[in-house]
Amino acid sequence: MSAMTFDQYVFYFFAAILLFAASMVVTIRNPVKAAMFLVLAFFSAAGLWMLLEAEFLAIVLVLVYVGAVMVLFLFVVMMLDINLVRLREGFGEYLPMGGLVAALMVLEMGVIIKANFGSTALPAAHAAGYSNTRELGQVLYTVYAYPFEIAAVILLVAIVAAIALTMRRRPETKYQNPAKQVRVRSKDRVRLVKMPSEKKI
Repeated sequence: MSAMTFDQYVFYFFAAILLFAASMVVTIRNPVKAAMFLVLAFFSAAGLWMLLEAEFLAIVLVLVYVGAVMVLFLFVVMMLDINLVRLREGFGEYLPMGGLVAALMVLEMGVIIKANFGSTALPAAHAAGYSNTRELGQVLYTVYAYPFEIAAVILLVAIVAAIALTMRRRPETKYQNPAKQVRVRSKDRVRLVKMPSEKKI
């Protein structure tokens, strides 16, 4: 049996941190701490992407998810008064279905790991001027151009549908009418009232 290389040690190190952080995300009760562990999981996944020489995906994962999505999520969690006791009331109802999905995911990952177990093949070293961003762009906009455009249209439809479902006219909500604001006159807004001065007793 051949000795493990340094790249394999780094892989198992980041993979162990990623599994620990992911388990803490789904088991910890505090939503803020869960979000922080999710940030740790994202950083560990970015380390694995760097190990596979996919620097562009690693940078996008850190900038988009850690730098934008998770910061926004933390702001929302800390600003809202979330009743955790009420959220846990229906946990038992979804536990069987969640356990079934988790078991299927573990089974699929086990099959993949078993098929590739013992394989020490690493990505071939590339030249100094190699850019995986350019290679990704060439494949994405040539081979997968139509699937990429279809995915963009589906996301656009999802955005429009989400806005249409949430935009509801509520009678108690006050709305701005720009047409009325443009036609407003000063005498309609301000009224000068003359009052006699008070007499000293």
